[in-house]
Amino acid sequence: MAAAAAATAAAAASIRERQTVALKRMLNFNVPHIKNSTGEPVWKVLIYDRFGQDIISPLLSVKELRDMGITLHLLLHSDRDPIPDVPAVYFVMPTEENIDRMCQDLRNQLYESYYLNFISAISRSKLEDIANAALAASAVTQVAKVFDQYLNFITLEDDMFVLCNQNKELVSYRAINRPDITDTEMETVMDTIVDSLFCFFVTLGAVPIIRCSRGTAAEMVAVKLDKKLRENLRDARNSLFTGDTLGAGQFSFQRPLLVLVDRNIDLATPLHHTWTYQALVHDVLDFHLNRVNLEESSGVENSPAGARPKRKNKKSYDLTPVDKFWQKHKGSPFPEVAESVQQELESYRAQEDEVKRLKSIMGLEGEDEGAISMLSDNTAKLTSAVSSLPELLEKKRLIDLHTNVATAVLEHIKARKLDVYFEYEEKIMSKTTLDKSLLDIISDPDGTPEDKMRLFLIYYISTQQAPSEADLEQYKKALTDAGCNLNPLQYIKQWKAFTKMASAPASYGSTTTKPMGLLSRVMNTGSQFVMEGVKNLVLKQQNLPVTRILDNLMEMKSNPETDDYRYFDPKMLRGNDSSVPRNKNPFQEAIVFVVGGGNYIEYQNLVDYIKGKQGKHILYGCSELFNATQFIKQLSQLGQK
Repeated sequence: MAAAAAATAAAAASIRERQTVALKRMLNFNVPHIKNSTGEPVWKVLIYDRFGQDIISPLLSVKELRDMGITLHLLLHSDRDPIPDVPAVYFVMPTEENIDRMCQDLRNQLYESYYLNFISAISRSKLEDIANAALAASAVTQVAKVFDQYLNFITLEDDMFVLCNQNKELVSYRAINRPDITDTEMETVMDTIVDSLFCFFVTLGAVPIIRCSRGTAAEMVAVKLDKKLRENLRDARNSLFTGDTLGAGQFSFQRPLLVLVDRNIDLATPLHHTWTYQALVHDVLDFHLNRVNLEESSGVENSPAGARPKRKNKKSYDLTPVDKFWQKHKGSPFPEVAESVQQELESYRAQEDEVKRLKSIMGLEGEDEGAISMLSDNTAKLTSAVSSLPELLEKKRLIDLHTNVATAVLEHIKARKLDVYFEYEEKIMSKTTLDKSLLDIISDPDGTPEDKMRLFLIYYISTQQAPSEADLEQYKKALTDAGCNLNPLQYIKQWKAFTKMASAPASYGSTTTKPMGLLSRVMNTGSQFVMEGVKNLVLKQQNLPVTRILDNLMEMKSNPETDDYRYFDPKMLRGNDSSVPRNKNPFQEAIVFVVGGGNYIEYQNLVDYIKGKQGKHILYGCSELFNATQFIKQLSQLGQK
């Protein structure tokens, strides 16, 4: 039993941790990085392309890079000056133009030595190009190491990853579902996804058991990934899944389950208005790779008449796992977040006042006994207060950050009545009667065209009985009058006609949100967040389609929804497509991967689901991470005549 627990603990080393360790090893010239080693690090420069930059930026801060000896980090295709006495660590994709540029660097003798690290495996022919360039430049001895890193994916959370940020249109929902896509183009899309997933499993150090739905893009990914893993395992000498990469005894008791699902099984969730903090930030603000960019309105006061309005300041904030407030509240309903920011602010002010009070006592005049004894007593207090100052300042920084971010979100909620849309959509998805007809909501002069379109699409996707042609024309007219572009509806209409699953979307669960008394504690008068007019909705837990599918497969439940899912085990010598699972035990670890794009609503739903399952771990991955605006844009392009 203890051994099993140890295996689970080893497996629980998050993908974020594993990728960070791999990056640190790479920056340390591919030697394991030891934290407490004394002595100066070797100073070096880091040269990356945009892909490398996207992989590193959510994981390592500039300070951490400096601690690793990185004095400069530069883009491969920027103008770089020679630094002849410094080693250079490259971290790039093995593309034609990157290889050309690296060969040019060798010819120009830019650095003292070259450590070439490829994000994905480099082909034999490209390796030969580098060798020839090194020979021609007499720089063979300077090319110190060439490594395939297998790090071609971006980790955003301990339990969440996406494939790419650059060129994401290559693997987007639109790319996979284009009616005019050729077989060759589809192969390229699938190979790109499989390459990244293969890198993911090499980094995780595990060979999964794969389940997928039939007749979908997810099935194409499963077939290719199974083949790629199988080929790697067959070549025992060069297999990436043997020896030290696996870590001590990890997954020795049970392998993880990989559930590949297709975005088309649930198109309503990515369009859904949301009520939790992280998903709201992604929905209404400019938030990607864990960084949110805000425009601060600089106000018009004091500007003379006729003067140009002041430029808006742009501010960027990193929302990372180091931020305790973010970690604790990213999945909370928004009113709770507003309340927590307020409480944090009050506790910070109390601490600050205490420091001020102690300082004033320290300036006591007079030498009477009382003052002296108070002084010695307070010196200890002040010493402890002063030593907690850095902590206090960090607390203040986080409070300011979340005050600004939450205020920006709140402005959107109020201006667009997002709470109302969220409530209507929840009612539509759970088949509850609406207190106002859908037509009235669309015709209401308030509300943005996009929000109305999202609401209507969710209704259209979720209803089992499609509206009659006459009703649909009426809706279309109202949507057009509201300024909506009807292309997304055009596509959803075709999609619904194609899918035989017209009855499936009915199952979004039958629970609904409950308003919680509009004037809760958040709306007290001293609050920074004046939430009058915003409904304080309480979320009721319900499993979304992706979570339900995972639950069926992870717990080995029999369910018509997942009974015919294909089964692949890359470790079986003869690949046979049996849909009969070999093992009958529930899985402890699972990775859900959505082919065609994912979102924070789905991720949060899985996080909430697994909270109740002790000792189990889930990772959520997707080919791209989009918000509703980006998704509607893709649907619109697909629906164009």
